[in-house]
Amino acid sequence: MNADATSGKVKKDGQGNAGNAELDLMTKIVSLCKRRGFVFQSSEIYGGLKSCYDYGPLGVELKRNIAAEWWRAMVYKREDIVGLDASIMMHPKVWETSGHLAGFSDPLVDCLNCKERFRADKAPRAAASTTASFRKGGKASGEELQAPVDARGYVCPVCGAPTLSSERQFNLMFRTGMGPVDPLSDFARSIAGKDLSAEDLRAKLEEAVRSTAVYLRPETAQAMFVQFLNVQQTTSMKVPFGIAQVGKSFRNEIVTEHFVFRSCEFEQMEMEFFIEPGTQEHWLKYWCDERVGWFRKYANAPERFRLRQHDEDELAHYSDDCYDIEYDYPWGWGELEGIASRTDYDLTKHSAASGAKLSYFDQQKNDPTTGKPGWRYTPYVIEPAAGLTRAVLCFLLDAYSEDKGVDYEGQEKIRVVLKLHPRLAPFKAAILPLVKKDGHPEKAREIVAEFRRAGINVSYDEQQSIGKRYAKHDEIGTPYCLTVDGQTLVDGTVTIRDRDTATQTRIPVASAVATVMTRLAQGE
Repeated sequence: MNADATSGKVKKDGQGNAGNAELDLMTKIVSLCKRRGFVFQSSEIYGGLKSCYDYGPLGVELKRNIAAEWWRAMVYKREDIVGLDASIMMHPKVWETSGHLAGFSDPLVDCLNCKERFRADKAPRAAASTTASFRKGGKASGEELQAPVDARGYVCPVCGAPTLSSERQFNLMFRTGMGPVDPLSDFARSIAGKDLSAEDLRAKLEEAVRSTAVYLRPETAQAMFVQFLNVQQTTSMKVPFGIAQVGKSFRNEIVTEHFVFRSCEFEQMEMEFFIEPGTQEHWLKYWCDERVGWFRKYANAPERFRLRQHDEDELAHYSDDCYDIEYDYPWGWGELEGIASRTDYDLTKHSAASGAKLSYFDQQKNDPTTGKPGWRYTPYVIEPAAGLTRAVLCFLLDAYSEDKGVDYEGQEKIRVVLKLHPRLAPFKAAILPLVKKDGHPEKAREIVAEFRRAGINVSYDEQQSIGKRYAKHDEIGTPYCLTVDGQTLVDGTVTIRDRDTATQTRIPVASAVATVMTRLAQGE
């Protein structure tokens, strides 16, 4: 089904398949991630675990660098935002109050034709009683079939078939238990010798696990709301101010797709910005401009990032306006960050449920209701919430490049270059002895030590020919390669090679660290 480009949905052909060029790029990215140590399938030696991934030696550096640049922009460069690192598990009443326990579930449907499982509320609409055409099994070579659309009025988003299972509720929160006592023992004793219906059995089970039940957080935002008062009072922050957090969240996703784009375990970079009621329109625009500008700053193709305002029927119940920062992924435009105007919903709900006064008193302003000096109000909130793991994927896609060239034998070759912004690159430089003798390795290691003393992550590499080492570091995104050769031992200079242009110049060894640091600073 072909979706409008403005919808942020996957662009597919008539059989629900993304274009070959797009699939080819994703295949290359996945292959590169495995081959060079960016991302591995979790538990791979046991066959892997669906939608779970491990970030390898280079992937963890890239992810940490993205998070560090976000933290630098959001916290270190500002006086009005402070940080928080909250527990993944919180009191269950937090999720009850926020609405996650009652409403964080989706209607789940199986396609009886292609076996895809999807959210009913996100399925393509079709008029009831009309006839839909689709391919048997969802395959391009399958027999063309037709069937009527039932009263629910939607079809499978993959193959377009209206032959669907009934809807079932699917809870997106991961539940676990806190405490050493296994509640299933109590459950077993409570049903021993009893003839119970499925409904009664379920009720008994829920009763047994409820006393120890806790949940892995589905978002990092709620901790910043419940700690609002502690943070404000201990830091003496004045509205407007923000609380920032980078951390893991967990959602039992119905559909996991597109490599690390949608997975059950992911990392977020979120900030809750507390503002005066009535100023939300100004601050929403401010943060939209700030955040899309941040992504574009580190991109080779800034035009592939855009802002899309939510339609009224897309808005969450707590939001009066919302924008998505979307990236033009190989399968179409998709969400990278949401920037929501959450009103005072969260603080008001948690204040009522807990009895804590999650409000702010401004001594400098008059109460607009009474006209008297001093105004106590519940702050409104603007929330820029970015996906860190999605940012990893989008910057890999943005950086991937294939440059045509000619090798030393005159044969055409393809040079794969990962043109990551230098500040995001896993290694800032590679230090390469030309040969493994004649004092080259010893001098190279001296240079490595200087870089590491300066806090710059570099790679020492002496394996294979110098050409193959250049190619390797092009492919993993290392912006600069410094080569120690015979001339280095004579005049104290090294060759510095630029990744993107492959140009080489000689610089003094004594200024190598300063040269790389200057080039990194120029990218700020």
